[in-house]
Amino acid sequence: MTQSLDDLQSRLGYQFQDIGHLESALTHRSVGLAHNERLEFLGDSIVNFVVAESLYQSYPDAREGKLTRMRAALVRGQSLAELARRLQLGDSIRLGSGERKSGGRRRESILADAMEAVIGAIYLDGGMVACQRCIQKWLESELASVDPSQVEKDPKTALQEWLQQARCELPSYKVLEVSGPAHAQTFRVQCRSEQMEVAGEGSGSSRREAEQAAALDVLTTLQARGT
Repeated sequence: MTQSLDDLQSRLGYQFQDIGHLESALTHRSVGLAHNERLEFLGDSIVNFVVAESLYQSYPDAREGKLTRMRAALVRGQSLAELARRLQLGDSIRLGSGERKSGGRRRESILADAMEAVIGAIYLDGGMVACQRCIQKWLESELASVDPSQVEKDPKTALQEWLQQARCELPSYKVLEVSGPAHAQTFRVQCRSEQMEVAGEGSGSSRREAEQAAALDVLTTLQARGT
């Protein structure tokens, strides 16, 4: 494990003063010990801030809505999971036996969460400047190549704008079911627009992912209607 963490620190481009921070960031809740969810919460806020600040400086003519969509494209779960794969983070994540057997090291949600937790760990260990340098280095090519004109709206944003244009209230979201073990839950969510008399459902490994899927279901229905 020590050699593995030494190699990982080399790939991260950051040497921890307190290796315990990194160990915590790499511990999934399926292990049953102190896990990485608090660090994940911290890292999520930090990566959003760092990317937002970088985009603000790099694209002075982009308006708030465009900047928001550019940031979302760079820090969404899929993008963070891909970054984790590039850094070979999955090889060092500590998982419970059930999660290991089910291929947890390759699961996108686990990789993305661990990536956020590592960002939180770097912040605690070395401060904001060190954390900012790492994130900007890891995402250097993505930050340089993101095209404001090509960034699509996520389904929740697109649905909200659709309903606002139709002078309707915003949709409501309701969790219908949470299934599976604690370390591999599946959320099923309903999205409903009362005024449009339409509802849709979506599933995902997180509530956020399920809400996006449900919003897309409703938006697809409305577009098919030509409403």
